[in-house]
Amino acid sequence: MTHIQHSTYRLAILVAAVFVSGAAQGMLLPLLSILLEKQHISAALNGFNASALYIGVLLASPFIEKPMQRFGYRPILCMGLIITGGALLLFPIWQSFWMWFVLRLLTGIGDNMLHFSAQVWIMTTSPKKKKGRNIAIYGLSFGLGFAFGPTLSRLLDINIYMPFFLVAAGCIVFLLASLLLENAYPEKEFSEDIGERITSFSRYKKALQLGWAGLAATFAYGFLEASLNGNFPVFGIRNGFTVEQIAYLLPIFVIGGLITQIPIGSLGDKIGRRLLILCVTLFGMSGFVGAILASNSFIGLALIFLFTGMFIGSLYSNGMTYISDLLPNALLPVGNILAGITFSFGSMLGPFVGGVLIRWFPDGYFFGGIAGAMGVAFLCTLWSKQPNSSKRHING
Repeated sequence: MTHIQHSTYRLAILVAAVFVSGAAQGMLLPLLSILLEKQHISAALNGFNASALYIGVLLASPFIEKPMQRFGYRPILCMGLIITGGALLLFPIWQSFWMWFVLRLLTGIGDNMLHFSAQVWIMTTSPKKKKGRNIAIYGLSFGLGFAFGPTLSRLLDINIYMPFFLVAAGCIVFLLASLLLENAYPEKEFSEDIGERITSFSRYKKALQLGWAGLAATFAYGFLEASLNGNFPVFGIRNGFTVEQIAYLLPIFVIGGLITQIPIGSLGDKIGRRLLILCVTLFGMSGFVGAILASNSFIGLALIFLFTGMFIGSLYSNGMTYISDLLPNALLPVGNILAGITFSFGSMLGPFVGGVLIRWFPDGYFFGGIAGAMGVAFLCTLWSKQPNSSKRHING
C-alpha cells in the first residue's frame, strides 16, 4: 500500500479524527444521562456511570507511551478509532447500567489512545512557527465535535440506534483514511534535556514538580466539562427543561469557547499563560455562581453558558500550553500523559459531585461545584512560579 507523507494531509486526518472523538464524547454524556434518567436511575449513579469514560482514559494513560515508541503513531491512532467505534456500535444493543459502564470505559481507553497519538504526532511534526496554530486547530476541531455531539440527542425521536451508528460510521471513515498515512515514531530518548536515562518514575515526579499549576487547569476543565454535560441533562429534566432545550443549551458553552479559541490563545502568547489563566478562571468562577441564580431560566443559562464558554472554553488547551511553558521539552510527553490523567480525575469527580449536589440541593447548586473547580485552578495558578523561573531548575 502506498502511504501519504504530505504534512497537510496528515494534519487534516488527525484533526478530523479528533472531531469524531469530540462528537462521541459530546453525544454520550447527555444522551446516556437522559436515557438513564428515563430509567429512574438516581442522579448520583447517573454521574458515576458518566465517569466511566474518564476512568478508561485514566487507566490507559500510563500504558500508551511504550507501545507508541515501539509501533509508532499510526497503529495507536487506528486502534483508538477501532475501540471507540466498536463500543459505540454496542451501546444501543445492550441497554443496561453496567454494560454501558463497561462500554464507556472502553470508549475512554480508545479515546485516550486516539488523542495521545494525535497530540504528540502534531507537536513533534509541526514547524516551531506553526505549532501553536496547529494545536489551536486541533483544539478547535475537538470543540466543534463536542458541540455537535449533543445535537445528536434529537435523533432518539427517530431511532435509538441512529446517533450511535452515525458517530461509529465516522470512526470507520477516518480509520480507513488513517491507514493511508505514513507511519512515524517518537524519539526514543525523551531525557536528553535533563541528563542520562532517568527512570520513568523520576520523569513523572519531575513533571509533577514543575507542571502542577498547569495540571490544575486541566483538572478543572475536566470537572467542568463532565459535570456540565453529565449532570445538567438530569438537572434540566427534573426542573422542567425539555430534551430539545437541553440539546440546544449544552453546545452553547462549547460554541462560546470556539469563538475565542484562537484569540485567547494568541492573547496568552502576549500577556503570558499564567495571567491569562488567572483572568479566565476568575471569570468562570463568577459566571457559574451566577448560573445558580439563573438556573430556571433558559435564556439566562444560554447567555451565561455563552459568555463563560468564551472565557474558559479553551481552558484545557491553555492549560496544556502552560504545562509546555513550565516543562523542558524532554518532559512534554510525560506532561501530556499527566494532563490526561488530571483531566480524567476531574471528569470522574465532576459528575459524582454534581449528582450529589443535585440530590441534596436541587435548585441549581450543582453549578457551585463547577465554580469551586475554577477556584482551585485560580488558586494553584496564583501560587505558581513564572514559567521561565521553573525551566531553569529542571535538575533541582
